[in-house]
Order: sequence, then C-alpha cells, then structure tokens
Amino acid sequence: MSALAGQRLLVTGATGFLGGGLVAHLLDQGAQVVAQGRQQSRLDQLARDGAVPLQLDLSASDAAARLARIGPIDAIIHAAARSAAAGSWHLFQRDNIAATANLLRAARDLGAGRFVHVSSPSVAFAPRDQLDLKESDPLPRPYTYYAASKRRAEELVLSHPDLRPIILRPRGVYGQGDAHLLPRLLTAARRGPLPLFRGGAGRIDLTHIDDVIGAVIAALRAPDDCNGRVFNISSGQVVAVRDIIECAAARAGIGVHWRAVPLRPSLWTAALLEKTWLILRRQDEPPVTRYGLALLAYAQSLCLDQARDHLGWSPQVDFADGLRRTFGPKDRAA
Repeated sequence: MSALAGQRLLVTGATGFLGGGLVAHLLDQGAQVVAQGRQQSRLDQLARDGAVPLQLDLSASDAAARLARIGPIDAIIHAAARSAAAGSWHLFQRDNIAATANLLRAARDLGAGRFVHVSSPSVAFAPRDQLDLKESDPLPRPYTYYAASKRRAEELVLSHPDLRPIILRPRGVYGQGDAHLLPRLLTAARRGPLPLFRGGAGRIDLTHIDDVIGAVIAALRAPDDCNGRVFNISSGQVVAVRDIIECAAARAGIGVHWRAVPLRPSLWTAALLEKTWLILRRQDEPPVTRYGLALLAYAQSLCLDQARDHLGWSPQVDFADGLRRTFGPKDRAA
C-alpha cells in the first residue's frame, strides 16, 4: 500500500498542467485530494476522477477563511502561480505573493504537517552562462517580475518552519498536456526562422512532468532534515536548445529554420516591447521577451546533489524518453 494512502492533501493550481498531473497521481496512490483551481470545467473533471473540487482565487481577501473551512489537511502542495516572462508587477504580486501568504495563513488552521512549495530556478537566473548552479549560490538581482515574485514567495514559505516547508525548483516542465513550453517553441518555429544566438551556445536541462511529480512525492515523504531546504529539480541532462527545438519539431512534423542574430540588439528590442506592453496594459505576453531570448542564448544547468543526497530523489526521464512520453512512439508522430 502506498505511504500516501488515506492522507488528505490540498493541491493548489490543480486546473493547471502540473497541478492536474499531481492530482491524478495522488488519487492513484490512494490519497484524498482537495483540488483548488479557477477553471470550473476542469474542476468538474477532477471531481469525476475522485478529487474534492475547490473553486477559489487564492489571492482573494477571503481566501484564507474559505480555505480554513475545507477541514483538516495532512499536507499542502502549492503548485499555483502566475508563470509568465513579462507582465505587470501588480499581477505577479497578487497571484504569487498575496496568494501564497493567504495559503500560509490557512495552513495552520488546516493542521498541515508539511508545505511543499513549487518554485522556479528563474529566481537564480542571470543573463549569462550558469552551469551546475547550486541552491546555495548567491541569488542575482531578479531578471523578471516573475522571478522577483517567486523569490518573495519562497521567503514567505521559509518563514513558517512549523509547516516543515520544502521548496522545489523544477526547470522547464514539459510533457503530454503541456500548453506552454514546447508548444510555444513549436509555434515560434512555424512562424519562420528562429534566432541563433552565440553560435548556438544555448543549452539547458528540462524536466519531464513525471520527474517533477516524483520529486513532490519524495518531498511529502522526506525526513525532517529536509525541512526548510530548497531543492533543484531537472532531468540532469543538459541538451542544446537547438536540439530540443529540432527534435520536438520533428516529432510534430514541423520544419525548423535558423538565422544567426546578434544577441544584445535583440535584448534591447525585447526590453522595448515589454515596456510597450506595460504602458498599453496588455494582458498577453509580448511576442519576444528578454527572458525568452536569454534562455535561447545561454548555457544553463542545475546541480542536483542536494535532491539526491537529502530527498533521495533522482531524475528518471531523459529527453529522448520525455519526447516519447509527450508525443507518443515515433511511428505515431504527426
């Protein structure tokens, strides 16, 4: 029998890609899951699967009071967040900081014995090559509002040691049902030539959703020496960005063309677009962002020693296997 069987768990962001995957896995493990989200149609489906649906805006003024009424909870997995490369500070503050603060206020009333917070390695991102980045490395100035808000949310979580908090920083989560990472890259590939910066030096370690779910399960079961720790999560496999895009595009039946482009002027253009979007108060992302370009240009990888040594977790899905799980066998690919 699973160690999670019978436990009552709250998963936030359950109508999103990662949160939905977590709910499905936890239900399969015999856990009782309260699934928080905003999309009623998706919550209805989760209810049919066996979860207790909770339609709630975590940033609302009455969120903590409403959460306190759901009954005792063994642990909370906080996967809800506004994840975007650009946008107004107000929205990130509301959805990533205020929402986390409300959830932490409710956690004590719910009797939660552990708080697993899904953060992001973007809190440590800088526009330069960053290989084997460790959790203990000094954090640079936040490169985006998203990074700044996630850093502040981490600080809030770690300020509640009674909740036995654990923070996970998974990089580039993808898999079947993902509507952001690979789909955005494929959309860009369809539009025309992609920029090739620094001679194609960009490389990165992505993370398949199954590995992130495994890390969350490990965090739920972790011993108390993990309390208050931050853990990097990724595939541990550094792949050239060019190869990631070309392999994914090949599975989707899309041709990819590249054009060598100087990086610095491109970043200036992206910065101007981001400012223009803010002035116009547009809710969508600009077509190009500084963060998106920087991910194409620089080499990035995470050190996983802490997760292996303390969580007892290590990645199981390499990029080739991740593509198979995302697109299916090659003979069924479009």
